Amino acid sequence: MADRYQRGMEVRRSVLGDAHVDRAEASKTPFDEPFQALITEGAWGMVWASDGISDRERSMLTLALLAALGNFEEIPMHIRATATTGASKQDVLEAFQHVAVYAGVPRANHALKLAKQTYDEMEQN
Repeated sequence: MADRYQRGMEVRRSVLGDAHVDRAEASKTPFDEPFQALITEGAWGMVWASDGISDRERSMLTLALLAALGNFEEIPMHIRATATTGASKQDVLEAFQHVAVYAGVPRANHALKLAKQTYDEMEQN
């Protein structure tokens, strides 16, 4: 497990950036430490570390799933991650169009709104 955790931290840092991960680590408490280990090992050390699909494709899938399930809180973080995953604005638009057709226009519309806001913030920095 230690290897999976270490690999997860490497992938998490490469996708989300050191600043984001450092903030998350600094806010970790004994209460949520097991959860943080779970997502570091499972999401980042297994799913994101897999070489089965590209980071670009994984980014598009993640954004589509977040939008389809209404997990909007995570969308800005994953939009910012597109700077390192290679998913373009067009890729994100395509993913959200799929969400509109298969999961509902309101969810896709809200996800698109969050993406636009996040891209604007990214371009201002």
